[in-house]
Amino acid sequence: MEPIITIKGISKKYNITHQQGGYVALRDILAETAKHPFKFLKNKTKKVIRRETREEFWALKNISFTVNKGEAVGIIGANGAGKSTLLKILSKITPPTEGTIEYKGTMSSLLEVGTGFHPELTGRENIFLNGAILGMTKKEIVEKFDAIVEFSGVEKFLDMQVKRYSSGMSVRLAFAVAAHMEPDILVVDEVLAVGDAEFQKKCLGKMDEVTKKSGRTILFVSHNLPAVQSLCKRCILIEAGEIKMIGDTKDVIARYLEEKTELSDKSDDLLKVRRNGLQSSDILFTKCSIIDASGEKMSSLKYRKPLTILLEARTNSNLKDLSFVVGINSADGTRIFTSVSEEMGQLFDAKPNVPLKLTVNFPNLVLTPGYYRVTIAIRKGNTNFSKINLDILENIVNFKILNTTYKNKLSYSG
Repeated sequence: MEPIITIKGISKKYNITHQQGGYVALRDILAETAKHPFKFLKNKTKKVIRRETREEFWALKNISFTVNKGEAVGIIGANGAGKSTLLKILSKITPPTEGTIEYKGTMSSLLEVGTGFHPELTGRENIFLNGAILGMTKKEIVEKFDAIVEFSGVEKFLDMQVKRYSSGMSVRLAFAVAAHMEPDILVVDEVLAVGDAEFQKKCLGKMDEVTKKSGRTILFVSHNLPAVQSLCKRCILIEAGEIKMIGDTKDVIARYLEEKTELSDKSDDLLKVRRNGLQSSDILFTKCSIIDASGEKMSSLKYRKPLTILLEARTNSNLKDLSFVVGINSADGTRIFTSVSEEMGQLFDAKPNVPLKLTVNFPNLVLTPGYYRVTIAIRKGNTNFSKINLDILENIVNFKILNTTYKNKLSYSG
């Protein structure tokens, strides 16, 4: 089959500027200009007084692949890997530093919420504006107007200014316009994460219809791995601006998760870990380890075998009635289950400078083979569970359930 997109040796370089020594005063500029007048004319002022340095950063390095007509290809990787940069180059928003791109037919891009929308115009007016920007004629927009509005679900707010829309409403309308443009190639970045679960399912169904029934091509960037796996047969893994793997979506996702779920080197010194959800510093976790029966750290265990998590926390004051929370998440972030010590009638006290050590035992962990993450939190007990956490660490330790056979004792009768 002849490729509809051919990418050869794409690289993208950015120059990062580092300013040193604070702001530049006018007296500094005048003094340095008097000392080095010709040098001033040649270079920027900040560079003259040696307070600015530049660093080359390659966001993409020698990216090459092809995409066939009617194929849905997923692109995955960690934040900062270069996924969005690649899509911007494909959409001709930014040019590559090196390499060439060839594609056949029309292309439509949905890279940011409300791309091409004017905030002062109504939703109705923006459908025509955005459609025209994407290459649709007025006749085409009129013919598909009702379908666009119905798909977006914002008909009640159609004559309201878009600046009053929520981000979810904006992405609904933006995706509806792009999806009904019927381009040969549809490029979608992580914008669907803004929508609710029902709309995401609706969008995935539409994209699946676009590829299977209409024979159009989709490039889909998302951190929602189940969505990528359901939509795309082939996937590309990008890491630090380079392609690490191209192949069957299931295999590529497995490779990505395996690299992401290695046991954290910081699990023995959690004070160095940034607390994104921390509301109080009265008590902090210092350790979190998954251990075996002998007390050794481990990162994998067999199906339906015991799991033991060792926790340690420190405080500088006397604290009473502490409740500990342990959550197990799947690799894509879905919460599998949560254990709260207060719900089991167990509260703990902590003393200044005395490590509070806890062992959490899961005697019969029934999890399917795959990768999982542990979230831990400390709460003040004897309250409702909506109270803020004293400390919380999301996905701090990872482990793997091995793919082993397990025989159940079953009986059949006829």
